[in-house]
Amino acid sequence: MKWQGGRNSGNVEDRRGMSGGQKLTLGGIGGVIVLIIGFLMGGDPTELLNQAQQQGGVATEQGEFQSTPEEDRLVEFAGVVLTSTEDVWSAIFRENGKSYPVTKLTIYREAYETGGCGVGRSEFGPFYCPGDQKIYLDLSFNKELNNRFGAKGEFALAYVIAHEVGHHIQNIFGVLNQTNAMRAKMSERDYNKISVMTELQADFYAGVWAHHATKKSDVQLTYDDIVEGMRAAAAVGDDHIQEQATGSSHPESFTHGTSEQRAYWFKKGYETGDVNQGNTFEDPSLQ
Repeated sequence: MKWQGGRNSGNVEDRRGMSGGQKLTLGGIGGVIVLIIGFLMGGDPTELLNQAQQQGGVATEQGEFQSTPEEDRLVEFAGVVLTSTEDVWSAIFRENGKSYPVTKLTIYREAYETGGCGVGRSEFGPFYCPGDQKIYLDLSFNKELNNRFGAKGEFALAYVIAHEVGHHIQNIFGVLNQTNAMRAKMSERDYNKISVMTELQADFYAGVWAHHATKKSDVQLTYDDIVEGMRAAAAVGDDHIQEQATGSSHPESFTHGTSEQRAYWFKKGYETGDVNQGNTFEDPSLQ
């Protein structure tokens, strides 16, 4: 993946030196695992964040901010990738006679007060907040991708960012409003299926970005990068995460899709590059 020298987005907010707000008490490792599964790769954060905060918390402050060369490089990388997504989606929207309202990427450490989804925590993984239309990312998640999930290579983090941008696209199209409205009308098990379709569509949109990135932006991708993206998508499948955490998986509780499904939809987006091919909500295999 060639990205050095690419334009850096002006929509990256570096908040690593700011106060973390509240430190949530999650009731032990079980609570943390639930939140990781719920938030990982961009689930709807509002409800779980509010539930977690209601369990109680104590005030916390960060010490003096000190960056590292590794973090500085990741911040630059994230900015170039975000610019690439802006270039690609702006072109796609323009081709359809519309303008693309960009999202912002907020980089934080440990905890940060969002503009509409409560306090974000690093344990949640990266997430998109529809309330303020921003992506939230603690860079420590990059180590999780590499060490815990085995998603190696730079493109794994690029896929994560592109997936969150995919949720922003869904928000623009009104998909998130529609799916959130369904929550109160369905059982948890039935709504989990809707959640899976939502997440897989965001994976598809990440693939669409990858399809167009080389031609429409400063980022240059190879097929090896796409393979890395498929591996990253598979690494954060519900079945894989649950098996790692508990030794077994429970399909009725899946909210993001299996490893196979996530890799498939990312690949489909990459191969077609056509936003119209990503209607996961009408795919018979997901009903």
